[in-house]
Amino acid sequence: MISPFVAAALQMNSGAEKSANLAQAEAMIAEAASQGARLVVLPELFPFLGKVSQLRENAESMDGKVLRRMRELAIEHQLVLCAGSMAFPAEGDPLKVVNRSIIFGPHGQTLATYDKIHCFDINLPEVHVVESDYVRPGSHLSVASTPLGHIGQAICYDLRFPEIFRRLTVDGMQICVLPSAFTAKTGQAHWEVLVRARAIENQIYIVAANQCGVYADSIPCFGNSLIVDPWGKILARGDCQTPGVVSAEIDLAYQRKIRTELPALTHRQMI
Repeated sequence: MISPFVAAALQMNSGAEKSANLAQAEAMIAEAASQGARLVVLPELFPFLGKVSQLRENAESMDGKVLRRMRELAIEHQLVLCAGSMAFPAEGDPLKVVNRSIIFGPHGQTLATYDKIHCFDINLPEVHVVESDYVRPGSHLSVASTPLGHIGQAICYDLRFPEIFRRLTVDGMQICVLPSAFTAKTGQAHWEVLVRARAIENQIYIVAANQCGVYADSIPCFGNSLIVDPWGKILARGDCQTPGVVSAEIDLAYQRKIRTELPALTHRQMI
């Protein structure tokens, strides 16, 4: 049986300067580890958060500096580390990237990878983004067997699509890691209610690490990184503008209790 442990969502304000972003991530991982965290989650596109049209020229490689450093930090601090997400060249397409999240284990092993399935294509008055022009969507879900339990992966806009969270839960997910760069406009309206809804519907913990600050010169992120329990209770929250470590205890025995006392997952009827 897995004992309760501390999880941390790292709220960053990444920008277009990759070396500064990596330095910020390293410092925050070390801070989270010093606070006792065993599961650490970075936000979406943490090494480079600029214009989507510049993702390809700033893409990482699977054996590049950023992932090597993330692997080293997982080993150094004995973490299950979700390296947020980052852009990688899309195989066979010289113009596009995949938006990939990678989970490392405490021995530096790659436990899972996941390519974001849902591209963020919106045309609101304050926010215009067509991610699909530059990002190729993924096609496979991922639940990783880790020393801390079964961890599913989703990224930012995926939050609006409950069917993938239900599929991950059917596949054994106990905890969902959710690297995000959720915007202030949509976040004010929907971020908290969606994170809590996905947690309640599936009786899971969600560790949602969001970006804060402004990227691409004009798009503000919402911050408010969250850790939510299977009852929908917010265990920890970041503020709207300040980077920081957001941490809380994960207790899978409590999750089992919730699922036993309110066995909604066994009552599903598909008509």
